[in-house]
Amino acid sequence: MFWKREKPKPYDKTGKIPVIRSSICTGEQVAGFKGTKTGKFEELMVIGSEKDLKDFMRIYDVREEEIQKEW
Repeated sequence: MFWKREKPKPYDKTGKIPVIRSSICTGEQVAGFKGTKTGKFEELMVIGSEKDLKDFMRIYDVREEEIQKEW
């Protein structure tokens, strides 16, 4: 059985910074954007490999040096 991969919805990055949240216990990583004024984090995708990180950067037009890491 084949699954169609959904295209990500267009995302407005205005007033937000790219962040990868990493769990100290499990090491699970989630990429998303955090509001600069509110501090609210919006999860967009799980990062399970280097390919996932590159996909996130390509899809949302983010450079690696822009991404902040949080634990």
